[in-house]
Amino acid sequence: MGTMDRRDIITNIVLGSVSFIARILPLPSNTQSGSNWKLLEPALNPLQEARLRSLQQRLGIPYDGSRLEHQEALKQLWKLAYPHRELPSLKSELWKDMGWQGPDPSTDFRGGGFISLENLIFFAKKYPQSFQRLLHKQDGNRSEWEYPFAVAGINISFMLVQMLDLQSGKPSSRAGRRFLELLAEDEMAFDDLYCVTFQMMDAQWLVKRASYMEFNEILKSTRTRLEHELSLESVSGLKDLPAYSLLKR
Repeated sequence: MGTMDRRDIITNIVLGSVSFIARILPLPSNTQSGSNWKLLEPALNPLQEARLRSLQQRLGIPYDGSRLEHQEALKQLWKLAYPHRELPSLKSELWKDMGWQGPDPSTDFRGGGFISLENLIFFAKKYPQSFQRLLHKQDGNRSEWEYPFAVAGINISFMLVQMLDLQSGKPSSRAGRRFLELLAEDEMAFDDLYCVTFQMMDAQWLVKRASYMEFNEILKSTRTRLEHELSLESVSGLKDLPAYSLLKR
């Protein structure tokens, strides 16, 4: 398949856009139970209330390419990803090296918002070894047609928001309730869980020997596996998640 053909397919799939995310995430928040039930709203202590409110405020911030703060964050991500390369302009073909669809990364944030960029930066800073290995596809036998790293990250951010029921007043899904417990222990629980999920997704990708057109399936299976791990009684903190052991600093 030629380069132009692949780009046409990428355009049609619209990886990272709202329409693409809506198609690949039809699962209910409680897939492991086999039903769509919702629990009563949980009672939160003041710390959980404050941290949940702060997180929801972050979720409400769209990426705005005209804001200097957002431009600087995007530049920071490049410097973390490629510390020995020259920083390109905000619109450059070089951004495709990181896994953006085109020369202007700002067009890929429609589904994820500014928090999805913050998630990538957090991943690069806290778990640089894992971040670099995933960015450069260094683990395992890879497909000739790999998932684009940066845009896959945006989809993971959006998937977590849905799975954890974070856009409702108080999460009442099973995974959401467990997340609130983790949030009480770790103010950055969402960002840390994002890193675990990204690493888990890549592991699923390798196990199933997936290629680009199977990204939908892999993200769905990652969600199901993550919901299962969050349901384990042995999990009292993020580091208790079995998939956490995959991360390398």
